This record gives sequence, C-alpha cells and structure tokens, in this order.
Amino acid sequence: MEMIALTSENRSILGPLEGLLAADNVEAYLVGGFVRDALLGRETKDIDLAVKADAHMLARKLADALGASFVSLDTERDVARIVGAIDGDEFVIDVARLDGDAKSDMARRDFTINAMAVPLHKSSLTRSEILDHHGARKDLRERTIRAVQEDVFRRDPVRMMRAVRLSAVLGFEIDADTRDLIRQSSTSIVSSSPERVREELLATLAARGARDSIRLMDDLGLLSVLIPEIDASRGVTQPKAHHYYDVFNHLVEAVGFVEVLLDSEPNGGIVHEMMPKFDGMTEYFSSYATDMHSRLTLLKLTGLLHDIGKPATKSIEQSGRVRFFEHSTVGEEMAKVVLRRMRFGRSGVSMTGAMIRHHLRPRQMAARNEMPTNRAIHRYFRDVGNVALDTLYLNMADFLAAKGPDLTRDDMARGSKVISHILKVGQNIEHVTNPRRSQPRVLLDGNDIMREFGLSPGPKIGDVLSVVGEAEATGKVNTIEEAVRLATQYLESEDGGA
Repeated sequence: MEMIALTSENRSILGPLEGLLAADNVEAYLVGGFVRDALLGRETKDIDLAVKADAHMLARKLADALGASFVSLDTERDVARIVGAIDGDEFVIDVARLDGDAKSDMARRDFTINAMAVPLHKSSLTRSEILDHHGARKDLRERTIRAVQEDVFRRDPVRMMRAVRLSAVLGFEIDADTRDLIRQSSTSIVSSSPERVREELLATLAARGARDSIRLMDDLGLLSVLIPEIDASRGVTQPKAHHYYDVFNHLVEAVGFVEVLLDSEPNGGIVHEMMPKFDGMTEYFSSYATDMHSRLTLLKLTGLLHDIGKPATKSIEQSGRVRFFEHSTVGEEMAKVVLRRMRFGRSGVSMTGAMIRHHLRPRQMAARNEMPTNRAIHRYFRDVGNVALDTLYLNMADFLAAKGPDLTRDDMARGSKVISHILKVGQNIEHVTNPRRSQPRVLLDGNDIMREFGLSPGPKIGDVLSVVGEAEATGKVNTIEEAVRLATQYLESEDGGA
C-alpha cells in the first residue's frame, strides 16, 4: 500500500465521483498523469479515468449528475471529457474505455511514469494499492522519462513531442534509449494531427526553460521536421556585433531572453532587474492570445521565428558588410506559412506576423543615441496596434540575444532606455497600451468632420482623423477648437496642392 497525496480540490470531486460509479457498479481506475502528479505532490485538477464501460454513455451520465458539461474527444477510441466545478473548484475528467484489464491498458501507455493505475473505491481517497508493472515509481524517484514499449511512437508520433513537454514541465530527463527511439522516429511526426502537434509545442513553450526545450527538440530531430524552414539559418553568419554569429543560435537564444524579460519570478540577473516595465504587465502577458495560450507563450514562439527570413535575404557588400534587406517582411510571410501548417488560429498567425514585420522598428524610430519623438511613438502604436507592447519586448529580446553573454550593465541600460521611453510616452495612448479598455474619447470623430466641413464619406475623412488623432495623442491639440483649426489647415493645404 502506498499513500496518495490528494488536495482538497481532488477530494471534493473524487468523493462524489466514487459514489456515482459505485452505485452503477462500474470498475474504474485513476490512471496516467493524475496518479503521477499525486505521487509527485503536484497540484492538478485534471483527472484521468479508465472504466470498464461505454465511456461516452457513462461520461454523459456523470456530467448530468455532477451538473457539468460533456465533450466527446474521440469516438473511435471511446474517450470523452467532463468539465465542471464543485464548490467553486474546477475540474476536468477524461473518461476512457478500459479494453482488457488494467495491466494491458498500462502496457499501451506512452511512458512508465504515466503507466500506473489506482482502483477507485472508498479507501483510494486516502491510500490504495498502486498498480505499477513498468517501474514507474522508480523512474519517478530518478526523475526519468522512459518509453513503456519500443513501438510507443509508431502507435502515436505525438508522444515524441509529449516527451519534450513532460521534460520541461516536470524537470525530468529523457532516458538514452527513449531519446534514440525518438531520433529514429522523428520524421513520422508529420503524420500526426497538426492541431495536436501545435498544442504540445505551445504547452512546451509555456513552461519555464523554453530555450532548453527548443534545443532538446533540435537534438532529437523534431525541430527540423516541424519547422524545416529554420534549417537554412544554421551556419549563417551575422555581423560581429552579434555574439551568436550563427542565425540559428540567435533565434534560440531570443526565446530564452523573452522568458527572462517577462518571467514573473525575479531571477536576480541584470536583465530582469533592469527590464522596462508597465502597469499590469504580468496580467497582460498572461492573457490569452491564440488557441487558448498566452501572449507570453506566443511571444516565445515569435522569438524563435523572428529572423527566419535572414538566410533568404543575406547579402555582402564590397566592404564586407553583411546586410539582410527586407528580412522582416520576408520572415513575416515565412512564419505565417509555418503557423498555418500547424493550424494556428487566425489571431495567432496575424499577431506573430505583425511582431516579426515590426520587430526592428522600436530602435529605428530615432537616430543613434537619440529618443524617438512623440509623433513617431504615436505612429508606432497606431501601426502595430494589438501587438505594439509585445513587439517592444521582442525587440528587447532580439537586442539581448545579439549581445549574449557579452551583455554588460551599460549595454542593458542603453538597450532598455529606448523601450522605457516608448512605454512612458505610450501611457497616454490608452487604447493601444491597454487594449482591454475601450477606445478613448477623441476631440473630433468622422461625423464631426463631415458636419463641420460639408464632406461626404470617403478616404479624406480618414486622413483628417489620422492627422488630428496624432496631434491629440502627442499633445499638440487639446481642445475641439484647436482640432478644428488643424483640420482646416490640413484640408486647405490638401486642396491647394491638388
């Protein structure tokens, strides 16, 4: 017998669940990640249940009894999901049909640490015999991810990505034999559902240590299969200002610096200490961006792709200077191809594309050692819109990845100065620095302009609004009278030049 550590949230759902199953005399087991996390003392609200019954029919009945929602996950394999809450504690229960006995079910699972089962009955709320036929508890103690069988990846190639995710989330090592199996099977990942691959990739990037996870994916041969476009960046040298001359390593390091910049837990380094901040930053980057993942996770992915257009645009001048003309626009289109292939939502594709297209702009808005003007900053927020803040930190990560371990406190001060200034000026542009708020009141709107100047709807109205809006945002006009006067001057100059 072995103790199972259960949180109060687990107990609040397992009690009613056990009672409902017992009433129907259903043989049921807690399996997979739930048992693993309970033994590790990790909090989880996801319950995996294997039942000797029709899983869909039983899940519907349980959902009704618990006042929860029912979702069908896989009709062929008979897997369904229940989503609900008890006393404010949310839960997700995945119910799968148990083919054969528990021992044969565990033999079909991916990794030993997921191949355990606990019979669900009264005593299981405090302790129960853990069914472990593959050395799972030993691998948990040794913090090892080991394949249950040699054919685990042939049966489901997405499990290769899951190994990387579990390594990132749990901080475990993938054992040598399992690594070899992944390398031998890596090309088969393309036969998997793009949506499932995308989810595993995003979940991996969401965990701390995303840079190391990317390098692990690369070592296992998965990165080149998922993003073959990135291979062209290997060995492509950059100007000497870059510590990592090779574009590929620059991309990987950018992922790490995005994480260091925005990690909610201080790490004591100068990057976290001196990084530019704004009010509500943690909440902003924790908010959803695409496919139910955060802005921070998407920004890490964008860091990996931000210079993907460099190899195709590299040129060397007679002086020996290396240039990458238009690499941002080329990279934008390449990144969109990558994301669409993995079935990213339109929002994610658009946001990533915009960040890559504008990632150089924050440091190009003014001459060297000068600060951007208020007018340039207004135009930046206007043009970049929904990802203006995100792009500032992508720009900062790009800068830091170029410096690498050569970064000094003076470098960090110079690098953050421009971003801090843009953020300070941008505080007055409320609708773009905080997109969750409504648009601010403007001195003149389109109806005012048409009424004041007798104009009909058309592009000229937008032109006037842009001129007046920019002047208002930068403090050049502060009253309706001043706005009307500026609009008059603009229209007269346009008519005079016609």
